[in-house]
Amino acid sequence: MTSENAPGNTNGTRFAGAVGAGGRWGDLDRPPLNAAALRRAVVRPGGLWTSLDVVPSTGSTNADLVARAPGSPEGAVLVAEEQTAGRGRLDRRWSAPARSGLFFSVLLRPGPDVPVERWGWLPLLAGVAAATGLSRAAGVDMSLKWPNDLLVTVDGEERKTGGILAERAGGAEDGAVVVGIGINVTLRAAELPVPTAGSLALAGAVGTDRDPLLRAVLRSLERWYGDWRAAGGDPIGSNVQGAYAAGCATLGRTVRAELPGGRERTGEAVALDGDGRLVLALENGERLAVGAGDVVHLRPLPPR
Repeated sequence: MTSENAPGNTNGTRFAGAVGAGGRWGDLDRPPLNAAALRRAVVRPGGLWTSLDVVPSTGSTNADLVARAPGSPEGAVLVAEEQTAGRGRLDRRWSAPARSGLFFSVLLRPGPDVPVERWGWLPLLAGVAAATGLSRAAGVDMSLKWPNDLLVTVDGEERKTGGILAERAGGAEDGAVVVGIGINVTLRAAELPVPTAGSLALAGAVGTDRDPLLRAVLRSLERWYGDWRAAGGDPIGSNVQGAYAAGCATLGRTVRAELPGGRERTGEAVALDGDGRLVLALENGERLAVGAGDVVHLRPLPPR
């Protein structure tokens, strides 16, 4: 998973990892996922996940699932052992060695239970779910960088180990959203695409067996999505807003917001608003709600 964001000081990772045993592949190098076992574990009557497919390689699981979305039931999961044209926000490209991470997409249909104007919370919800599930299963503390990055600490520095991309699929009547998640699991230092990237292994994960890691993320996502949907997409009633804010390494930091059109604004990230936008307190006293663009963590300014 590449990252174009400059590393900053750690801000107290808040998704605490639980110590556990190493995976069953501890002495082997990047074994394949066990698709049959994964299906047995997560696809069940009455559950969110209705299918789970693992492919050896594809360009983009998001693109594949978007194309498959019309007429498909909610809860399809598509996993790739390798992506050759993986995409992040702003159409950035990234790639990783085969079987070095988790690269998957899920098909969700939040309507009619959730108004369309609240669907923007889905990538943030997925971040909370992924960070919660991974911290428990891998035993690594994680935090979130607004809006869609998963951070770990490697050698005392924040590193991006995962990212999330949500895309509408089909027309207004279809009402589908595909959420893609990419996580670096066993990427080694020599394989990092940029110095600011990281992986669970480099962060000291106690378990890097991808099967239980994927199960943990999918189960966590099912729970958070179910609560959010039951609350009609209310970010407060479902606790998504509170959980994201509690685990967000961006809040309380001085940041540079790189906005559409080449504009930049610098300020302190002070809150998330009801639409999931990042609220900046600018030096002139104004408050700016950022809903699109990049946010770069800056080192705190010296006291005046």
